[in-house]
Parts: sequence; C-alpha cells; structure tokens
Amino acid sequence: MKALISALTLFAAGTTCIQAETPVYLDDSKPIEERVEDALSRMTLREKINIIHAQSKFSAPGVPRLGIPEMWCTDGPMGVRPEVLWDKWTQAKWTNDSCTAFPSLTALAATWDPDMALLYGKSIGEEARYRNKSVLLGPGINIYRTPLNGRNFEYMGEDPYLVSKMVVPYVKGVQSNGVAVCVKHYALNNNEINRHTSNPIVDDRTLYEIYLPGFRAAAQEGNAWSFMGGYNLFRGEHASYNPILMNDILKGEWGWDGAVISDWGAVHDTRTAVSGGLDMEFGSWTNGLSNGHSNAYDNYFLAEPYLKGIQDGTYSTVELDDKARRVLRLTFRTVMNRNRPFGAMGSDEHVAACRKIGEEGVVLLQNRNNLLPINLDNVKKIAVIGENAIKMMTVGGGSSSLKARYEVTPLDGLKARIGNKAQIVYARGYVGDPTGEYNGVTTGQDLNDPRSPEELRDEAVRVARDADIVLFFGGLNKAAHNDCEDSDRLSMELPYGQNELIEAIAAANPRTAVINISGTGVAMPWTDKVDAIMQAWYLGNETGNALASILTGDVNPSGKLPYTYYASLDQCGAHKMGEYPGHPGVDELGNEVMDMPYNEGIFVGYRFTDKNKLRPTFPFGHGISYTTFKYGKATIDRSEGTETDTFTVTVPVTNTGSRTGKETVQLYIADLKSSLPRPVKELKGFKKIELQPGQTADVSFTITADALKFFDPELHAWKCEPGTFEALIGSSATDIRTKASFKLR
Repeated sequence: MKALISALTLFAAGTTCIQAETPVYLDDSKPIEERVEDALSRMTLREKINIIHAQSKFSAPGVPRLGIPEMWCTDGPMGVRPEVLWDKWTQAKWTNDSCTAFPSLTALAATWDPDMALLYGKSIGEEARYRNKSVLLGPGINIYRTPLNGRNFEYMGEDPYLVSKMVVPYVKGVQSNGVAVCVKHYALNNNEINRHTSNPIVDDRTLYEIYLPGFRAAAQEGNAWSFMGGYNLFRGEHASYNPILMNDILKGEWGWDGAVISDWGAVHDTRTAVSGGLDMEFGSWTNGLSNGHSNAYDNYFLAEPYLKGIQDGTYSTVELDDKARRVLRLTFRTVMNRNRPFGAMGSDEHVAACRKIGEEGVVLLQNRNNLLPINLDNVKKIAVIGENAIKMMTVGGGSSSLKARYEVTPLDGLKARIGNKAQIVYARGYVGDPTGEYNGVTTGQDLNDPRSPEELRDEAVRVARDADIVLFFGGLNKAAHNDCEDSDRLSMELPYGQNELIEAIAAANPRTAVINISGTGVAMPWTDKVDAIMQAWYLGNETGNALASILTGDVNPSGKLPYTYYASLDQCGAHKMGEYPGHPGVDELGNEVMDMPYNEGIFVGYRFTDKNKLRPTFPFGHGISYTTFKYGKATIDRSEGTETDTFTVTVPVTNTGSRTGKETVQLYIADLKSSLPRPVKELKGFKKIELQPGQTADVSFTITADALKFFDPELHAWKCEPGTFEALIGSSATDIRTKASFKLR
C-alpha cells in the first residue's frame, strides 16, 4: 500500500519531524530508483544545490519542503565519534554520546577472519544507527606503502587481496543497519606528511593491482553506499574530485551508483568539483579544521558559486542532477529506510564483540623457551613495566579519537585476571605522552612523572631483576608522530628511549616478553635478547581483558601480521628507492605540490622483500601459537570449464600440540613465466581453522582465472596467460610448507 511521508511517519522512522508541503512516496514496494526520480522531479534548483553540501560540521540539510530529512555523518571506523557543536569542533558536552571503542582496523585485519569483519561492521553499525547517523565515515583501506604513515592503524595492511576479503563483510555488516559506510580515502592516501599537497605518481598497473582492489571490492561486492575522496592529488588533480578516479574508474568501469563525499576541507575550487565526480562537499570553511561562521555553508564551492554558475550558463544542470540523484539514493537507503533496525549502544554484545575481535587479532611474534602463556603455578612475581601498561589509548590519533564508555588498561586487565595468584609489581620505565586529551575529550588520566629518565630506568631494571617474568608494555601511542592523523612517524625506532630500556631490562632478566602496542611496524633491534614478543594493537574498551586472556593462556593467540615487519626502512621499497616523502613540484595550474613517484611499482611489502631476497624481522602473514601445526602434502585437482579451467588445491593440516588452536592457512600463487614482471608470489587465498590437539582437517582452495591475472597497461585490462603456476601453501609469506604445480591451458 502506498504510504505518504507525514510528521507521524517521519517520527516513526526515527527522523526529524517535519510537516511535508508536497508529499513524497515512501512505499518500500517501489524501487528506490523510482522514488529517487520522483523526488528529484519535485525539487527546485536551490534544493538540489542544498543537499550536495554541508549545513553544519557533520550534516547536510535534506529538503524540508518535501519531508526529506537531514543526513548526518559521523567519524569513525572504530567507534561513533562524540557530538560537537553545530559550527565548531568544540564538544557539545552531551552525557549520552559515549561509545563502544572497537579495536583498530589493523587489529581487525590481523584476525584474517571475514567473520570477525562482519561482526565488527554489524556491531559498529548498530551503534551508529542508535545515534541516528546516516553515514559512518569508514572503513579506511589504504595500502601500507610505508611503515611511517601516521594513519596505518586505521587501515588494513599491505596486501590488496587481504584488504578486499576483509572490507566486504565489514561493509555489509554496517549497512545491514541502514547506515552507509563511507569507504576511505579513495585513493592513494598512503602518507600523512604533506597530505594536502602530496601528488602520487603511479602507473596504471600499480594502481589497479595494488591500490584499487580493496576499493573495487567494497564498491562491487560490498555495494558500499558512499566513498570518501582523499586530500592528496593524483596526476595533478585532487582525489576528492579526480575525474580519473571518480568518473572513469569508480562510476564508469565499476558501475558504482553511490555518492562521493569529500574529506573535510578537501575541496579547492568549484569548476573541478562540478566536473570531477564529487557529490557532497563537507568541511570547506575555511579548511575543514578551523571554526567557521553560521553562514559559511552558503559559500562552499558546491553552494552559491555553483548555483550562480548554473544561473549564468557556466555549468549545465546535468552534473547537478547526477549529484542530487546520488545523494537522494543515499538518503533513501539510510535515513528514509523505514525498515532499518533501531540499533543498540554499548550493549553487552558489543563488549563481547570488542573483546573477541581483539583476542583474535593479537599476534604472537616470538615465544622462545615457551615463556608464554604465564604459568601461574610457577610464577609468583610478575614485573609489569612501561607506560603503555597504564595509558588509555581510545582518545587521540585524529578523527578516529573516541569518547569511550570505559577502557580497561593492560595493567588493570592483568590484575583482574590474576588476582592473588601472583604478585604484580609495576614500574613506569619511561614517560612518553602524559596527556590524555583530544578535541575536548579527556581520559581523566594525569600521567606526568617528575622523575628523570635515569631514575625511571633504574627502577624498571630493579623490578625486572627481582621478578619471575617481565611484561614490558611499550610501543607507540596516538600522539603526533606516532599513530596519528596529519603527521607521519619520524623513524621506525621506538620513541622515548624504549629500545635502550628494553635492552637494559632484558640484561637484568631475559625472561622478558615485549608487548608492543602500535598500529604499524617498529624497529626491534633487541629480538634476540628477549624471549617473547607480541603485537598487541589498539584494542579499544576491552584492551586489558583481551591481553590478559592471551598472556595467561585462556585464549590461544591466532592473529597473523597484515603487513611486513621490516628490520629497517631500507627493506621498504618506497624508502629504499628514495621516494618518500616526495620532491617539490608544481601541478598543471602552477600550484606547489609534493611529487611522490611510486617507482617500486607493484613491489610493495612482501613483494619487495621477496624480489630482493631480504629478511624482515617478521614476514607478512606471520603469527605463532601456543600449539603447533603440521602441513601435509598439497594436491591439485583440475575441473575443466567452458572458458577456462579451475583448480582445487587441498592440504591436510594437523594440530600437533597439546592445546586447541587456530591456524590461518595461506595460499600464494607464483607465475613461473609471464610476459610482464610479476611478484615472486602473491596472496590469493586464506582460511582460518580451529583444531583440537591431534585433529587433522583438509583445507581446500579453488583457484580460478581471476587468481592468475595481472593488469596489462597496454590493453588497460586484466589478462590471464596460459602457462605453469605454483600453488604455495604455508603459515606466512616466508614459511611455505608445501606446494604443487599446475598448468593453465
């Protein structure tokens, strides 16, 4: 039955209560395209202009006359941002806008588990829906090109296949709540330094094989409803309205029907914003980060300047109608979808999801002498050392900073889990970032310490020497030049003198486990001096509880690295070839930019270390367990097809240890002869399995032509050549356990 928008139905839908002058059909039996065209036909020119730009820091106005409600966006990909004032970044000081802080997206990628991505997306989508948000500004899926990128912790690693398989369920989980994702930052936003002027110089093959697959998967497989453009340029034009990225590829080649949203303050002129594929402009007065005036939104590039340009004949209405149509489509899918669920905020289920994802993502990198898990029958005194054992990490890092309902620190989590079974003695060790504030949100912690570095180190060594086991919690934090938006790291070294401190502690007691909390790789010159190393990420509300469960063996670690842990920057192609952080240049209009050649091409991450026979500290895909796994011999079966054959490779995997555990079995493909240079191998499949002690399971992968293709820049198409390939199956990029050859005819 045909239903009309009225004040009553708007209220029932959880939207702004507005009396509609001209009713718009909200019949869910009608196709969205029909409803979009109906609404578009009723709108005035000014109303079309109004809906394509912001009316506040995070909202667009809708069409009140037609009963089309406001659209509200929110950061970010790891939790719903607290409310700010209408025109300012100042906190609105609500008392009911605390969220569940979920683990960083790097931690999610480290689970290597699409089911965890679906759970993550569903959970965070429920929180955004409860707050009546239309668009969640995330996930971030830019490729790790350098370990120095300040926003690596917001992304999903270095491999396009892994990113593609993890982003799709995240997208579907969020959008099942009637909340749109806004996949970012499309594209090539691979560094924060000079981010507004960075001009990546990338060939087509590298673009399509490395930097676009995750976005393509989100658009075509995940059906993401919106994308966010980056601050950076591409081939001389800004990414948020880059005609190649937006018109030719996203909306053209991929046939995507969603809306492109600018990053805040990423728009610089009207002409290119009109023609370059941008649909909604946010944060442009004056730069997206400064306070504006209440009438600033009329001066946006897609506001009055655009309207006047249409009126004087500079622009046609063709582009405007396309933009308005895409924004309406986004509106009907979200805030005007009366069937979307009501959502939930801070539920027990979200707490459980936060902890589960964190536990699945923690990576055990090294465990000599079986130091971990902590044997509470033998260990009576535990030394906990390091600022990151007590520092809350949900606040800070830029736009992903959160106002969490609570946060369990590692020290508190250990105390709660261990109780009186062992004595825990804490020593600070170093002072890094004593602050706990970002944009008016505070943790309430005062971590200032008047003692000198020597005094802190001496105390830490003394405590370590007297303990049965040492747990050092260090790494990075979310301060500038650590893991933080708008600044890259200055080096791979651990800050605040931690390397020297770790060596001093290990000299006093080699039974030391380093728990590194960071969103990216760090230099570890002390790996041979400590028994255990764990990559712990930023794990949100349940950080301490998740880490305690891993350290005590309640949960067997199963995470795998989603990036290569370089021993030094020379092992990273972008740095080895001297291209980071770029070179001064000018764009087509004579503006100063930072040209950044991507001359390493497709050889990013493990592709570069493989090619150059380098030995990283820990390879891509690495992660060990408290149990062990044996791989049997791989076998391959061919299935003949009408166009091309498919192959099924199978390997038996056995848990040869004494604990139940999970292993991520990884499939890499090697093309033994190609007309173009190809990586030594490329990830083309993975499966995470759980096995009881002594249990064996067959793990199978289906290999189709898609897994064998490369992008041919001359043809501007994906190409599959006949020949001999190898299926390499193992536990990491360098731990290949078995392989089998096959021929494509």
